[in-house]
Amino acid sequence: MKIKNILVGSALLSSMLFAGGDMEEIVVEEAVVETSAWSFELEPYLMITSIEGDTSIGRFTGIPVAVDFSTILDNLDMAFMGHFEVHHQSGWGFWIDYGFMDLGSETNGPLRGTVSANVRQGVLEAVGLYRQDSGPSQLDYFAGIRWWDNDIDATIDPAFTPGSRTAGIKIDWVDFIVGARWAQTLNENWKFRMHGDIGTGGSALTYGASAGFIYTINDLLDVDVKYKATWVDYEEGTYPQRDYFAYDTVTHGLVLGLNFKF
Repeated sequence: MKIKNILVGSALLSSMLFAGGDMEEIVVEEAVVETSAWSFELEPYLMITSIEGDTSIGRFTGIPVAVDFSTILDNLDMAFMGHFEVHHQSGWGFWIDYGFMDLGSETNGPLRGTVSANVRQGVLEAVGLYRQDSGPSQLDYFAGIRWWDNDIDATIDPAFTPGSRTAGIKIDWVDFIVGARWAQTLNENWKFRMHGDIGTGGSALTYGASAGFIYTINDLLDVDVKYKATWVDYEEGTYPQRDYFAYDTVTHGLVLGLNFKF
């Protein structure tokens, strides 16, 4: 009986495999997960800023500039700060970073008078980059522009002298910059990153540097904490002409940002 069952089973299997002289194939489909060649990052951020250095407008030269974050915060009318990056799997990409502040202030001036000032400053960076990715570390080489846009109005009202004196300038310039940015993964959540750049063009010299940490919350969100500084030495016009302007300052401070990845 067992031998008969074996023979019958073999006959049925043979008929299924070779019926009509054709063999049917059993196809196993594998799920294919497609990943995009592009990735994007959008980071609104707050910079706890201090500005140090000096500026000159017309005949007024060597005017000290020392504005800490509390002063900026007290006199801030409007601000916007954001960073946007695009990366391709080939290693190429670019970023755009823009910071804008509209400040209005009134301080003690000469002869117990007052100085009323309004400063609108925007700084735009637009660079192209190439990334070398070695797993736990990444090295980005970049080149691009840094655009400065300044609009400064000041009015001096002496206490014991009739009339007031005004000075103002609207000016912008572009610098060409080159630099590098390096990141090192420390563990599953933490990454250390630093960057440096140098450039010239409209200004005699500009350079920037930053260093800090990135904390990964999930695949869609990072927290960015770093210290950043940007120097610039700019001069235009001829002293003591009315259009003379010089700006030699460093803007530095702690950056706190939320980086959205998609």
